[in-house]
Amino acid sequence: MTKNILLTGVGGQGTILAAKMLTIGLMESGYDVKMSEIHGMSQRGGSVTSQVRYSKERVYSPVIEKGTADIIVSFEKMEALRSLEYLKPEGGVVVVNNVEIPSMSVMTGAETYTQGIEEIIGKAAGKVIAIDASRKAEELGSVKAANVILLGTLVKSMGLDDIDWDEIIRKTVKEKFIDLNLEAIRVGMELAE
Repeated sequence: MTKNILLTGVGGQGTILAAKMLTIGLMESGYDVKMSEIHGMSQRGGSVTSQVRYSKERVYSPVIEKGTADIIVSFEKMEALRSLEYLKPEGGVVVVNNVEIPSMSVMTGAETYTQGIEEIIGKAAGKVIAIDASRKAEELGSVKAANVILLGTLVKSMGLDDIDWDEIIRKTVKEKFIDLNLEAIRVGMELAE
């Protein structure tokens, strides 16, 4: 059975790196994996979305259809709200970073940041895991590690913690960031519990 994971965030949050690490880990564990990404206006703080589909059987398409995502991992609260239509109606899980990054239209006053996002997500999802990944990453030494904290929470939530994520991190990130990210993935797994 194919599992569908949607990762969504804002440009510069490391959404695509997290999706690539997830894809590598799944492939090295014998899964057939397809990944797609949409950058949008990522360099200007716009939406970034990665879709990862995996199975022990053949996966034919990298695209997640609306209403079929097993889990949405959102690096920013509004992005979780924008992606809810992709969540499967029964038992879908949302992992959301409790951080608000106002879009350009919000910053200019053309729109307002939606209030009550947590309640809206809670009504749509079978389970919500809201974590302060950005704050936890800052405590570890760099807010940029929030993506790997979220990856750790995803990994634990999907029961993929038997994969050697330490090795994936060692192969994927720059040497000077390995220790930070090894700690970040452990923190993320703990937050999923």
